[in-house]
Amino acid sequence: MPRRLLKKIIPAPQFLRERWFLRPFGERLQDPQLWTLHRRGVTPAFGAGLAICFVPLPVHLLLACTTAVVCRLNIAVICATTFLLNPFSAVPVYYAAYRVGAALMHVPRQHFKFVPTLGWFRHGLAPVWQPFVLGCLVCAVVVGVLGWAMLELLWRVQVGSRYRRRRAAALLATPPGAAPPPGR
Repeated sequence: MPRRLLKKIIPAPQFLRERWFLRPFGERLQDPQLWTLHRRGVTPAFGAGLAICFVPLPVHLLLACTTAVVCRLNIAVICATTFLLNPFSAVPVYYAAYRVGAALMHVPRQHFKFVPTLGWFRHGLAPVWQPFVLGCLVCAVVVGVLGWAMLELLWRVQVGSRYRRRRAAALLATPPGAAPPPGR
C-alpha cells in the first residue's frame, strides 16, 4: 500500500534513534522489525497509535515507543499516529470519550468548568472521572481496532489492484501462442 509514501515521509531510523523519547530503549532499537515498512508492522502500529491517543495523560510518545518495542511494531508509524491528537483536537476527543463513558454508565452528563486548582481536582473532577476513564478505554479499543482494520483493508485492496494491473500488463505483452505468465 503506501510503502513508497511512508518511505518518503518517515525519517530514517538513524535520525529517530537519536531522539530523546527513544534513548531509554538503547540496544533494543536494533531490531529490524521496528523499522520495516511491511503491512504486518505498519497496520497494527497505526491502530495502536490511535488507541494511545485516548490515554488522558501526556505520556503518548513514551507509551507508543514502549508498545512498539514490546510488540515489535513500526516505531515511526506508531509515534506519528499519536500526533493526530494535538492541543486543538484533544478537547473534542476527550469530551466525546466522556460522553461515551457517561452513556455507557447511564450517568447524566454534567457540565463542568476546568479550573487548575487543587480544589477543582478534589471536588470538580470527582463526578466525571469514572465516565471519562471508561469512555477513554472504550474509544481507544474501538478506534484502534477500526483504524487497524481500515488500514489493513486499504493496504490489501491496493496490493491486489497493483497485482491485477501487473498481471494484465504481462498478459498483453505475451505474444500470441505463448504460454501465459504464471499467476493465481
